[in-house]
Amino acid sequence: MSIRGLDGVAAFLRVAERRSFRAAALDLGVSASAVSQAIRALEARVGVALVARSTRSVGLTEAGEKFLAHAAPAMADLAAGFEAARSLGDRPAGLLRLTVPRAVVGPVIEPVLAQFCAAHPEVEIEIVADSGFVDIVEAGFDAGIRLAESLDADMIGVRLTPPFRFCVVASPAYLQAHGTPKRPEDLANHRAIGFRQRSSGAIYRWEFNEGGREFDMAVPGQVIVNDEALVVSLALKGLGLSYVAEPIVAPHIAAGRLVPVLKPFWPESPGIFLYYPSRAQTLPKLRAFVEHMKRSREAIIAANPL
Repeated sequence: MSIRGLDGVAAFLRVAERRSFRAAALDLGVSASAVSQAIRALEARVGVALVARSTRSVGLTEAGEKFLAHAAPAMADLAAGFEAARSLGDRPAGLLRLTVPRAVVGPVIEPVLAQFCAAHPEVEIEIVADSGFVDIVEAGFDAGIRLAESLDADMIGVRLTPPFRFCVVASPAYLQAHGTPKRPEDLANHRAIGFRQRSSGAIYRWEFNEGGREFDMAVPGQVIVNDEALVVSLALKGLGLSYVAEPIVAPHIAAGRLVPVLKPFWPESPGIFLYYPSRAQTLPKLRAFVEHMKRSREAIIAANPL
C-alpha cells in the first residue's frame, strides 16, 4: 500500500469515535468540510462507503466497522511509535489524554492538577469526564482512572486511594416518610434513584455482601439518571435511596443530611487506580504524571476521605 493510502485514516477514526464531523473537526483543528473531504477520498480509495451520514446522525457502515477494527489498533501503534521516538529527548511534553469518571474528577484530579501543570508546562492535559467504560488504546487515551475491579488484566495499575465501601443512604425526610429497610430484600418496597450505565445502557444493580456472600439486585425507583453527582443531589432532596461510594457522601452523613442504611451489607471496593497500557510507560509525559500521582496520594486522601 502506498503512503497516500493512509490519508484520511486519522479523520475517519476521530469521526468514528465522536460520531460527529463537527466534533471531529474541532478535535483535529480543521474544518468540518476538510474532514468530510478526507473521508470521502479515503472511501474512494477503499472502494466502499465507510461512514453512514444522515441529517441527524453519523454512524458506520458494516465496512466501516470492519475498517475501524483493524485501523484503530494500527493507528495506536503508529502513535506509540511517534511518542517512543520523541521520548528519546526524555522531556515531558505533548498532549496527555485521560478518561476519568465524573465523580472522581473532583476528589482525585482537582487537588493535584495545578501543581502538575506548574511543574510540567510543556504537557497539555485533556480530561474526558465520562463514567462509561472505554478501550483507552482504541479511543486514543494515554491513561484512565477507574475502580480496580474495572481494570483489564493487561493494564498497569497504580493505586490512588485506599479501599472503601459502597453504601446505601437516604435523607431523614425520606426515611421518616417511607421507613428504614433492615435487609436488602426490603428494598422492593422502597424507591431507589436509579443509575443508567453509560457503556451498557443498563440500570446499575446494587451490590451487597452478606457474610462473604456477594449478590446484586435490581431496586425499583421513580427516577433514573446517568450522573453520580445528581444521584447524591436527588437523595439529599428526599427522592429516594441512593447507592454510592461512601467517600462521596461521607460529609453529608457526618452533617446528618444523609442517613446510612443497610450498613452490615455494604460491599468493599479495592479502591481507585490510575491505569495505562504497559507499552505507554516509556512516554515521558505519562511517566511524569504517574510519578506525580504517586507522590500526591497523601494529598488526595487528605483532601477527601477516600
